[in-house]
Amino acid sequence: MGSNPRTVPAPMIVEDWDQLTFRVNREAYRNAEIFARERGWVWMHTWLYLGHETEIPNPNDFKVRTLGGRPLIFCRDSAGEVHAFLNSCPHRGTVLCRENEGSTRLFQCFYHAWTFRNNGELAAIPDVGAYESGDAFGASMGLRGVPRLETHEGFVFVSFDPDVPPLLEYLGDAADYMTMIEQQHLGGMTTLPGTQLYSVRGNWKLAVENAMDGYHFAPTHNTFVGYLRESGYAVTDDNQYAYNLGNGHGLLVLTGHGGRISMLWEPRFGEDERVRTEAHRAEMTQRLGEKRAHHVADESHILFVFPNLLLFDIEGLSIRQLEPVAPDQTDVRAWQLVPRDEDPDTRALRMKTVVSFVGPGGLATPDDIEAYEAVQRGIQATAGTTRPELDYSDMSRGMADEVKGVQGRSIDEGAMRGFWRQWVEAVGLDDGLEIHGERPASFLVGRDVR
Repeated sequence: MGSNPRTVPAPMIVEDWDQLTFRVNREAYRNAEIFARERGWVWMHTWLYLGHETEIPNPNDFKVRTLGGRPLIFCRDSAGEVHAFLNSCPHRGTVLCRENEGSTRLFQCFYHAWTFRNNGELAAIPDVGAYESGDAFGASMGLRGVPRLETHEGFVFVSFDPDVPPLLEYLGDAADYMTMIEQQHLGGMTTLPGTQLYSVRGNWKLAVENAMDGYHFAPTHNTFVGYLRESGYAVTDDNQYAYNLGNGHGLLVLTGHGGRISMLWEPRFGEDERVRTEAHRAEMTQRLGEKRAHHVADESHILFVFPNLLLFDIEGLSIRQLEPVAPDQTDVRAWQLVPRDEDPDTRALRMKTVVSFVGPGGLATPDDIEAYEAVQRGIQATAGTTRPELDYSDMSRGMADEVKGVQGRSIDEGAMRGFWRQWVEAVGLDDGLEIHGERPASFLVGRDVR
């Protein structure tokens, strides 16, 4: 029997530097073989965001997570060390931990009662004498840990590939923007209890595009824009930029879309918060220096770490983790990151402000979900067309500046192009990229924020 023919069309991306166009084949959002390649190539061979270490603050704390379809246990052992284990009993593969979160020294499989310590060691097997090799057998049957786990500024990443480069090398310039988050407050940051979990009827890459797309802010979120203007804030897209940070990571720097709780005051925050903000800004300047404090406090950042982490460091700070479920379905988990030590009135204002915009029921997130669900529905119109050139989405905005070496604006599509160039390489499609004309020798990457 012959092998099944490849169903991935070529090319997936067409860069035309003569016409200054960048097109993405819409099969990237709906093709089952591409989705399988993403699971096997991207999610298996790169660093993935697992969670924040403050989600499991105490010894014996645990959470369960799914990354790339693989169930995991994210925990601290009794000595306080962070681990990530496959949530699968080594005996017969049964899901081991059946609770979403909690605190325990031992994990026991309900099927045959094999029991494991939270450092992964096998603790007990009923009727262990039935296994002739005894201790040697038990030593080989501990929980299976992920091959790599590293942490940066509290953000915990794992990889199923033991040969990935060190995390900081992979993060590159993105690492410093994560450090800037930790530097916002002297006492550091912590996640709040609870997870916002919702499912989107759209491909995961549409969520990345949406986050890296300042172009949509004013038309899509016009209700929020109107609210800001009525409260006395002058919304603008001027002097705001997008950056490719290497390895598919991207950044939007926004200074005209709203204030930042405790760092950049605006009228809707109230006069009491203005006083607290002035005091905090004085402390930041003394601790970090004027230039660093400016970048940390005065700019809103939307940071994407390829392939599954989005950090919305805007009026508040929201962590989002993307979990692709199917070509047309994505699960999103979100957490709020807040200062460890914060005035109760500021904390209350922070939570009210965050849920009003980036929360699942706020003035932004439902708009965004509808936008990329509408794209997922709309691209069916050109599926299987007899004119294949119609089955491409355009992301050309700002290419003329890219050729000139001019920094791209947040309302251009340069950050998306950086993502797609990394994606086509990561999924291992040798004929996935077609280039016409003379490509720039290099693209602008990063900036000096130290």
